[in-house]
Amino acid sequence: MSNNDSANGSGDARAHDATLHDKGLADVTTGVDTSPEGSESDPYAQYRDTTEGRVFTVTGGDWDEAMADVGGDERIVMNLGPQHPSTHGVLRLVVEIEGETVTNLRTVVGYLHTGIEKNTEVRNWTQGVTFVTRMDYLAPLSNEAAYCMGVEKLLGLEIPRRAQVIRVLLLELNRISSHMVALATGGMELGALTAMTAGFREREEVLHLLEYLTGQRMNHSYIRPGGLAQDVPEDTPEKVGEFVKLMKKRLPDYDRMLTGQPIWQNRLKGVGYLPVDACLALGASGPILRAAGLGWDLRKTEPYLGYEEYDFEVPVSNDADAFARYVLRVEEIHQSLRIIEQAVQKLEPGPVMVSDQKIAWPAQLSVASDGIGNSLDHVRNIMGQSMEALIHHFKLVTEGFSVPPGQVYTAVESPRGELGYHMVSDGGTRPMRVHVRDPSFVNLQSMPAMSEGGMVADVIAAVASLDPVMGGCDR
Repeated sequence: MSNNDSANGSGDARAHDATLHDKGLADVTTGVDTSPEGSESDPYAQYRDTTEGRVFTVTGGDWDEAMADVGGDERIVMNLGPQHPSTHGVLRLVVEIEGETVTNLRTVVGYLHTGIEKNTEVRNWTQGVTFVTRMDYLAPLSNEAAYCMGVEKLLGLEIPRRAQVIRVLLLELNRISSHMVALATGGMELGALTAMTAGFREREEVLHLLEYLTGQRMNHSYIRPGGLAQDVPEDTPEKVGEFVKLMKKRLPDYDRMLTGQPIWQNRLKGVGYLPVDACLALGASGPILRAAGLGWDLRKTEPYLGYEEYDFEVPVSNDADAFARYVLRVEEIHQSLRIIEQAVQKLEPGPVMVSDQKIAWPAQLSVASDGIGNSLDHVRNIMGQSMEALIHHFKLVTEGFSVPPGQVYTAVESPRGELGYHMVSDGGTRPMRVHVRDPSFVNLQSMPAMSEGGMVADVIAAVASLDPVMGGCDR
C-alpha cells in the first residue's frame, strides 16, 4: 500500500469515527459510548455499544417513573353493546378505559326505535292504547294508564270507582312483575344464575294472574279511555289472595339468597354511586332517586287513581349505590302486596266504563276464549240491536270519538320512575301529538356519572341497577 493509500485509509477511518460520533454511536475500536446523550436516551434501560452490537443493562428502577413518558398508550376505546347481553340487548356503551379503570363513557341509544309516538297520530284515541302498551314491555299497564288518564283529562271524564280500583290492582301487580325481572336480569348479569331462575319463576306467577284478569300476559290493551275493556272475573279476590300468600312465602328467600350474601354485597356496595344532587341535576327518578335519599313517589306526592286512600310506605335509602337500589326494589314489592290486599277489599260492584256510549268503546266488550277477538255472544248482541245502534258502533270503532282541543301532561309512578305523557288535541278523532317522558331514557343520562372513575366490570352492575328497558327509551 502506498503512503497515499495509508493516508487515505486513516482518513477514511477518522471520517467513519466522526460519522459514528455524529450519530450518537460508540467508537467501534474502543467500545466506548461516545453518544452525547449516553444512556439517558432510552427510558427503559442503560446501554453501551460494542464491536458485537449494542448491550443493554436493565437497572430496574421505578416503573411508574419509567412509564411517565409513555402515559396514554394503555388507553383503549371499546364498545359494550349493542349486542352485549349485559347491556339489555340494544344499548350501546362506548367506554374508554386505562387498564381496568373507566375514564370516559358515552351512551348510544336508538337501536330499537319503533316510531310509536308518531304512529299514535294516525290512529284514533282508543287505538293508541295498542301502541303505547308495547313500549316498555315490563310495564305495559303503566303506559296504558298514563295514556288513558291523559285522554280522560282532555275529555273531562271521571271514570267509575270500580275501574279506578282495578287499575290500581293491575298497576301494582305489574310493578311486582317488573321488579322481579330487574332482580332476575341483574343477578344473571353478575353471575347469580339462581336469582335469575327464581326471579323469572315469580314473574310467571304474576303473568299467569294478569292473563286471568285481562286476557293477555303482556301488551294487554285492557285499560281504555273511560275505564276498562271489560270487568275482571268474579273470583278475582280469591285468585289475588292466593297470589299474595304465595309471594309472601317466597320473598324471604331473596333475603337469604342475595341480600345477606357477602359476595352479593361486595359486588354491589359502593358501585354506581349517584348522590341525590346528581339525581336531581340529571332528572333521575324512581328507585334511583329514592335510593339516594329523596322519597319522591308520585303515588304519594301527586296521587292519582285514588292512591291517597291506600296505606303504604315509600322505601328510602341514603346509600345511593347499586345495593341500595336492589334492597329498595325488594321492599317496594312488599309495599305493592300491601296495596293489592287493600285494593281487593275496595272492590265493589259497579260499572268499569263510563256510561257515555259515544266514548265507551268497545261497548260492553266480551272477549272470546282466545283472549283476542269479540265473543259470539257480543257479536249477536250488537247485530241484534237497532240499525242505528249498529251504525253507531261501526263509526265508533272505525272513526273514534272526538276530543276537545287542548294539551295535557299526565304522569304515573312506573317501576322505573316518572312516566309522563304530553298529549295535544286539535279537536279531532286522533291525537295531534303524543310525546312520552320515559324514565329509562332519562335515567340513562346518569351512566357516565355512575361509571367514570370506577372499574369496567362495575359498569355492568351500574346499568343493571338502573333497570332500563330500551323499548321505552327509544319509542
